[in-house]
Amino acid sequence: MLIAPSLLSCDFSRFGDEIKRVDKAGADIMHLDVMDGHFVPNLTFGAPVVKKLRPASEKPFDVHLMISEPHRYINDFADAGADIISFHTECDSNIDETLKLIEDRGVKPALAIKPGTNPQVVLPYLDRLYMVLVMTVEPGFGGQSFMPDMMEKVTFLRKEIAKRRLSTLIEVDGGIAKDTIATAAKAGVDICVAGTAVFGAPDAKTAIDELRELCK
Repeated sequence: MLIAPSLLSCDFSRFGDEIKRVDKAGADIMHLDVMDGHFVPNLTFGAPVVKKLRPASEKPFDVHLMISEPHRYINDFADAGADIISFHTECDSNIDETLKLIEDRGVKPALAIKPGTNPQVVLPYLDRLYMVLVMTVEPGFGGQSFMPDMMEKVTFLRKEIAKRRLSTLIEVDGGIAKDTIATAAKAGVDICVAGTAVFGAPDAKTAIDELRELCK
């Protein structure tokens, strides 16, 4: 299991140092939630902030665009140093064209789906995706409770990925903690985004190690 701390839960006044802290603690991926206050009812940060944070870690930057028109900002986030860019099937941008923008920049493309979205919407694009992000809470705010019924989507996608003999990864985001991560692992999740479980713990390394151990 790869652990991707959600920077949404970190101390924003020490943003760069927080990334360094979880990097040193053994994080595999840095998950950065970009929200526009329109697609979701919250506002976070944009590409200029990601660019400033990029030198803080050599770990992959997983940029999750919870914005209405992601196609307008793909180049900005690619220039800022994003390694993975995920955007939502429910957005207002053309999915095919937005994926092509990501591909053309040499960034790994990913699609995200909200809890109410049928996972079948990603199937036409599955062969092109590095990753599918299954939201296990309603996107917008951290600290929400994990939705275990979302694991049915993971199981569905895992079977389809295996059927097509693809290497597409499955990531889940929302409510991942010591009491839920084993459920995600059992369903076939590859990457778990964990916010409060890492940044709210007394020691980040211990928290990350415990989360990984619970997946065995």
